Amino acid sequence: MAKPVIGFIGLGLMGSNMVENLQKKGFELVVMDLNQDAVDAVLARGNATQASCPRDLAAASDIVMLCLTTSEVVEKIVYAEDGILSGIREGAVLIDFGTSIPESTRKIGADLAAKGAGMIDAPLGRTPAHAKDGLLNIMAAGDEATFQKVRPVLEEQGENVYYLGALGAGHTTKLINNFMGMTTVCAMSQAFAVAERAGVDRAQLYQIMSTGPSNSPFMGFCKNYAVDGVSDLGFSINNANKDLGYFLKMVEDLGTRAPIAEGTSGNLQAAVDAGMGNGNVPEIFDLYLKLSRATEMA
Repeated sequence: MAKPVIGFIGLGLMGSNMVENLQKKGFELVVMDLNQDAVDAVLARGNATQASCPRDLAAASDIVMLCLTTSEVVEKIVYAEDGILSGIREGAVLIDFGTSIPESTRKIGADLAAKGAGMIDAPLGRTPAHAKDGLLNIMAAGDEATFQKVRPVLEEQGENVYYLGALGAGHTTKLINNFMGMTTVCAMSQAFAVAERAGVDRAQLYQIMSTGPSNSPFMGFCKNYAVDGVSDLGFSINNANKDLGYFLKMVEDLGTRAPIAEGTSGNLQAAVDAGMGNGNVPEIFDLYLKLSRATEMA
């Protein structure tokens, strides 16, 4: 069978590497991004064209993939006058690889279904390097028949492809995962900062903690920055702050509260307000190191 034509919007670090992987595997691509240099790099590899608007990209594609920053951007791309919804073909599938608000995802899915198109939310785990090699973790959700339709393509992009059920479950799972991860990083970074203030050797603290049940890759990332000065998590405070906000919105939609997440969100927002948003999350150690009893944090 012929490979489906894939439209891809969002050629950031993750998206560009995903597209390169798909090109290596023989897929024809139609792409869009505000960064023309990123588009040109795709075109130079061949078997790819550039679309002038999301409507035209959707009209030319069997599968439309989004790797964008926020739910707001996704909705704009879908609902604009020249957006995806106005051009998508009956039987086509939209896959959202970003981290979005589940309620927004379900709304988009319903509007696509009214046009005879499907939707899968499929947020990602792992790094851009994994994306280039087709080794991502993919948390996919949506109508099962639609999932099975695009599963072969997802398996070209992910080493582990999980099917999680109804549309929105992928984004829900990713937000829970990021809440846990970012809360862990904030807690461990603060532990190193308190150790410094107390005169406890941070390297020794890591040696002790890493031999017990608190040990984790996240602890390693925090140690790399707080002890060795190496910032290598590759996930910005701005992104973490956005995801915690989405998690709290999801929790609100569920009619409950998440006080621990509220604390993590307040800490991340304080770091953003301090001008640290572009730094990786373990760099919040610097914020904690400077805290005094008089410092106000949400």
